[in-house]
Amino acid sequence: MAIDVASRMSTKSASRTQGRRRVRLPSSRVAQIVVVVAVLVAWQLFATIGDLGAVPTPVAVGAAAITAVVEGSLWGPLGATLASWGVSLILAVVVGVAVGFPLGASRIAYRMSVFTLDFLRTIPALVLVPLVVLLYGSGLESTILLAFFAAVWAVIMQTIYGAHDVDKVARDTFRSFRIRRGDTLLFLLVPTALPYIATGIRLAAAICLLVTISAQIVIPAGGLGESILTSQLGGDIPTMYSYIVFCGLLGVGVNAGFARMEKALLSWHPAHRTVIA
Repeated sequence: MAIDVASRMSTKSASRTQGRRRVRLPSSRVAQIVVVVAVLVAWQLFATIGDLGAVPTPVAVGAAAITAVVEGSLWGPLGATLASWGVSLILAVVVGVAVGFPLGASRIAYRMSVFTLDFLRTIPALVLVPLVVLLYGSGLESTILLAFFAAVWAVIMQTIYGAHDVDKVARDTFRSFRIRRGDTLLFLLVPTALPYIATGIRLAAAICLLVTISAQIVIPAGGLGESILTSQLGGDIPTMYSYIVFCGLLGVGVNAGFARMEKALLSWHPAHRTVIA
């Protein structure tokens, strides 16, 4: 009798738990839309009630954005920013992987260089603007060099971490069979380090974009950054905000694109496999 009562109580508690679990929460996409709408409404109220000339309404910013798209004033600066970003990212990936693998494969080399790496990667890229402008002037080369310097450390460090994460048993197995170093690099180090390298590339892509736009404001050297500065100096505040919004959308697109690319290319890796219950 006591067993039946206990089983009924456990059944009721389980059904209550399942009922609670069945409560559906709004999807993440709906929640994101709600947050965006709330921010726009708050922005509209703040700009209207506050009566601040430096903060235009979202309607005015949207109208300026549509004008920039339709009249074509957006595409030239956008192309210049993407060109500088793309070249600096490619350089950061090539140099970062080429430097990171030897340092990660050799504990001695890593210990000898760790202080230098920590010192260099903590230097803000924008403090090098006077030196870079002195050497290369206010052109595309300057923004590429600054963005490259800021982003290459993420790729180097992630490549080092990936090389350090090689399984000791697998490494000893390769050594015991006297497998060549080239094959060890291709079939052991690279597959192990690829997820780390992909993370480093995704981080470097965001860093390159941030530093590229910032450098274009400071130097200036064309692109979206210079368009923001030009609009601000000309008193066209809605257009300035519209370019800032374009920069934000570009950053979101870059991050989402690299995240999906990473998931697609590394679908074979355990970290990206779908767990089937």
